[in-house]
Amino acid sequence: MSASIDRYAVIGDPVAHSMSPRVHALFAAQMAQELTYERILAGVDAFDAVAGEFFQQGGRGLNVTLPCKFAACRWVDELEPAAAAAGSVNTIVPFSQQPGDAVRFRGHNTDGPGLLGDLTRNLAEPLAGRRLLLLGAGGAVNGVVRQLAGQAPQELVIANRTAARAQTLAAALRTEFPRLQIRGCSLTDLPESFDLVINGTSAGLAGQVPAISAKVVTGALCYDMVYGAETAFCRWALAAGARSVSDGLGMLVEQAALAFTLWTGKVPLTPPVIAELRTGS
Repeated sequence: MSASIDRYAVIGDPVAHSMSPRVHALFAAQMAQELTYERILAGVDAFDAVAGEFFQQGGRGLNVTLPCKFAACRWVDELEPAAAAAGSVNTIVPFSQQPGDAVRFRGHNTDGPGLLGDLTRNLAEPLAGRRLLLLGAGGAVNGVVRQLAGQAPQELVIANRTAARAQTLAAALRTEFPRLQIRGCSLTDLPESFDLVINGTSAGLAGQVPAISAKVVTGALCYDMVYGAETAFCRWALAAGARSVSDGLGMLVEQAALAFTLWTGKVPLTPPVIAELRTGS
């Protein structure tokens, strides 16, 4: 490998399934950027040592996936606002204040802007004045909910298997967005009509479907933050009468494009990358 080729990676466990190397290879081809992008298998306990070694060996940027996003938040030297609000990091950028200074690390979270870009640009789904339901109250939802709230929906409901966790997140959001209708509840305590339903539960990683009534998704756009040709949630939602469905491939590409720009200063085009990944070419 040439010493002049920039090195990037994604770290997490599991990571073998990650499409990020393919995504960044396509971005690099667009931008005529020489780089390598690899998968690094590491859990929470090993994160600090593995991340430190990666950058000591010349790494130029790191993506972070489950279960390491909270560990990354603690490891970096500073957080940009979205990462600080979410309490999790999915992109690490090395920087120096002045030439010759010691390298420091800034944590970013591009998940929220990535989801927002996929919904509003690629899927042309308006959010202002709409009724939004987020399923789950863990790290995935924490990473995107503030971007959605910032679009001024008519109502934002967070539903979780453990209602108290959803209610705690909703209460924090009402402080940040006092003009919005925001509430948290259990998966079984939901009204029957939404414009947009987003699945951010861990059930999607295991190919399972959240335990909600079919009436909740009838007529809605149902979006699964998990990506794949046909996720269990998307199949179920279509059978239950959803208006349309989408997996999270577009979100993956959009958030990756933001990371690519943070690292290189170049802005790749996302629609052709999404199309190429959809067709498998």
